[in-house]
Amino acid sequence: MPASKPSSAMNQGIQLKTAEDIEAMRVAGQQAASVLKMIAEHVQPGVTTGELDRICHDYIVNELEAIPAPLNYRGFPKSICTSVNHVVCHGIPSDKKLKNGDIVNIDVTVIQNGWHGDTSKMFYVGEPSIKARRICEVAHEAMKIGIEMVRPGVTLGDIGHAIQTYAEAQRCSVVREYCGHGIGRGFHEAPQVLHYGRPGEGVVLEPGMTFTIEPMINLGKAATRLLPDEWTVITRDRSLSAQWEHTMAVTEDGVDVLTRLPDDPL
Repeated sequence: MPASKPSSAMNQGIQLKTAEDIEAMRVAGQQAASVLKMIAEHVQPGVTTGELDRICHDYIVNELEAIPAPLNYRGFPKSICTSVNHVVCHGIPSDKKLKNGDIVNIDVTVIQNGWHGDTSKMFYVGEPSIKARRICEVAHEAMKIGIEMVRPGVTLGDIGHAIQTYAEAQRCSVVREYCGHGIGRGFHEAPQVLHYGRPGEGVVLEPGMTFTIEPMINLGKAATRLLPDEWTVITRDRSLSAQWEHTMAVTEDGVDVLTRLPDDPL
């Protein structure tokens, strides 16, 4: 298939946001980030992922007066995603108890005044193994590398290539089937933000674009498998997987991370 040529956002069906739109998205983004900050103390050995979901749901609805975007989205039954160990993404909270040494990604998206804020991070349950800690750190650095490249004139291929190059240099692999996405009034908008690619290819970034960067990095091979529940994605070789995610806006001279709390690192 021919490589896609760089083209303007308008030609890709991308909805550029106004300064007012971005401030509304910041409210939703900060709320989503506050859920992850709130839930951290509850991520302990013995807690079930279903209990984490209940706590987050109650906080989103009652404290934030927001809507948990995943709940009933295309039939998803819970308010957050909880992806444990070799689960790549879209893990469904259940009565499964977390145990010492597990790693878990908690993915939160809230809707506030019609705008979405989407973010996720990895949590250690008790004391992680060396391999578990390493894959979480590699995935985090991969996300940071992608975000720090965001500015007008850069292509999505540039960003994907930088993430892929780093991850593979660490002898890890990048999941291909799932990617970041445009976001705004829609949960998933154009463009798709791949975490692999070739320099100079794909959409050219413009001020007003809003999207997520959320690389899924595997300790083993990149291949994944979808479980019969039609949501949970696991690594085919059962190797550990990790993911971090932020929502951001392209500014005139760089990037504004809307789901980054004040004074927090990326």
